[in-house]
Amino acid sequence: MMTMVMRMMQRAKRPTSCPITITFTSSWNSLCFHSAANIEDHQALYRVLEASKHSLNYGTATQAHARIIIFGYATYPSLVAILISTYAHCHRLNLARRLVHQVFSWDFDLVTVNIVIESLMRIGECNFAKKVFDKMPTRDTVTWNSVIGGCVKNARFEEALTFFREMLSANVEPDAFTFASILTGCARLGALNHAHWVHDQMIQKKIELNFVLSSALVDMYSKCGAIQTAKQVFESVRRDDVSVWNAMIHGLAIHGLGLDAIAIFSKMEDEHVLPDSITFIGILTACSHCGLVEQGRKYFDLMTSCYSIQPQLQHYGAMVDLLGRVGLLEDAHAIIDSMPMEPDIVIWRALLSACRTYGKPELGEVAIANISRLGSGDYVLLSNIYCSVKRWDSAERVREMMKKTGIRKNRGKSWVEFKGVIHRFKAGDRSHPETEAIYKVLEGLIQRIKLEGFTPVTGLVLMDVSEEEKEENLNCHSEKLALAYGLLKTSPGTDIRVSKNLRICNDCHYWIKLVSRVLGRVIIVRDRIRFHRFEDGLCSCGDYW
Repeated sequence: MMTMVMRMMQRAKRPTSCPITITFTSSWNSLCFHSAANIEDHQALYRVLEASKHSLNYGTATQAHARIIIFGYATYPSLVAILISTYAHCHRLNLARRLVHQVFSWDFDLVTVNIVIESLMRIGECNFAKKVFDKMPTRDTVTWNSVIGGCVKNARFEEALTFFREMLSANVEPDAFTFASILTGCARLGALNHAHWVHDQMIQKKIELNFVLSSALVDMYSKCGAIQTAKQVFESVRRDDVSVWNAMIHGLAIHGLGLDAIAIFSKMEDEHVLPDSITFIGILTACSHCGLVEQGRKYFDLMTSCYSIQPQLQHYGAMVDLLGRVGLLEDAHAIIDSMPMEPDIVIWRALLSACRTYGKPELGEVAIANISRLGSGDYVLLSNIYCSVKRWDSAERVREMMKKTGIRKNRGKSWVEFKGVIHRFKAGDRSHPETEAIYKVLEGLIQRIKLEGFTPVTGLVLMDVSEEEKEENLNCHSEKLALAYGLLKTSPGTDIRVSKNLRICNDCHYWIKLVSRVLGRVIIVRDRIRFHRFEDGLCSCGDYW
C-alpha cells in the first residue's frame, strides 16, 4: 500500500473542494472515511495522524495518507509535517526521509516551505525541520526565523545561537522577530557573554525596540544573573506596556529582591499601568522567595478587590509556596482546600517540599497521595522527610519502592560559560577534556574547605553505603565540578556564573558559601528556582530557598 501512496504523491495536485468526514469505530483499523459537507477536512485528517502518531498506529497513518492524496491535500504544509512526524514515530524513518525529499519535487514556493519548517518545529521535529532547511536552495529572513525560533521553543538554545551566527554570515538581515527568539534563547541558557553579544548586534543593526524586545532584554539579563544591567535596561526603555513591568518584577523575584519588586509594583501604579495576572504571579513569587507573608496575603487579596483578577492555579501555587516556606503548613493546606479548582501537581509538590523542610511526614503523605504520577523528586522528598524525623524504616521503604518501580533520582547537571562556549557537567562526570585538571582543583578545594570546619551533609545521600562513600558522592555534584572548572579557567577576582537544572542542595550551598569566603570570589549560581549570589561567606538568599 505504501508504494501506491508514494506513487500517488508524485501526481499530487493542489487541493480541490472534496470535503470528507472521518469517523472512528472502536478499532483503529476500522477507521472510516465518507463524503460530507461543511467540514474542514484537512483538520480532521491532521487529528487522525496526530492520534496515529501517539498510538504508533502505522496502518491508520497510511490510510490517512492515502485519503490526503485522494482529496487533494498532499501539499498542505501542516499535513506534510505531521505525516513526517507520524512516520518517524512509527519507526518508518525511510518514509519520513522520502517525504522530506518529496517536498522539493512538488515545486513548493518559499513561503510554503517556510510553513513546513515552522510546522515541523511546532510539533517538536527539529531534526526533520533542519533537513528541510538544509535542502532549501534559497532562504529568506522568515526561513531563518522559523528555524531559530523553533530551536528555542524546543530548548535547543545553543543550536539557535549557531543558526543565528550562520544567518549573519549569510548576510541575511535579522529583524525584530529574530531577536525576540534569540534573546529568549540566551535567557534560558543563562549565558551572559552570548547575551552581551546579541544585544550588541541589536544595537549595530539599529533594531527599534518595542515592548516585546524591551521585555525580552530585561528578562534575558535577569536570567543571566546581571540584575543591575536588567534594571538599567528597564529604566531606559518605554514602559507603557505591562509586559515590561512584569519582566522586571519577575527578574527581581528570582534574585530574591522582594522589596525591590514591591517598589517596582508601586511605581507601576504611580505610572498608571494596570497589572495583569502575570504581574501578580511575579509579585507573589517575590514575596515567597523572601518570606514576606503579610505582603503576599495583601497582594493576593488585592487581585480581586482592586483589579477584578480571579486567582488561577499559579497564584494559588505561589501562596502555598509562600506559606510553606515560612512553616505555615496548615495555612498552606487550607489554601489548597479552599481552591475553586483542582490543585495541580506543582501545588502538591510545593507543600511536599515544605513538609521536607519542616519535618512533617503526615502532611507529606497527604501531598504524596494527591500526586498522581510520582517522579523521582517526590520519592526523594518523602524519604528526606522520614530521615529528618528519624523514621528510618519508612525512609527505607520509600527507597525500596523506588528500586521496585525502576525510578532513579534525577541526575544533576550544571554548566558554565567560558569564552563563548558552554561547558556542561553531570554528577560524577569524567567526560570533559580537562577532567584531570578539574578534579585536581576540586580535590584541593575540598581539603581546604574542610580545614575551615565544613562537614558534608551526608544525610542527603539516599543510598545504603558508608559515610565515606556518601561524602564522595556529594563531592562530585555537578555544580562543584562546574565551579572547579570556572576557578581553573578564570583569574582571581572574576565573578563565576554557574547554572543548574535542579534545586541546589544544602551541602553544595553551605560549601560554596565557604569557597566564596576563602577565595574572595563572587559566585553566582542559577538553580531551578532562583539565583544565589555567594560573596564573602554569605548568600543573597539568606539561607532561605
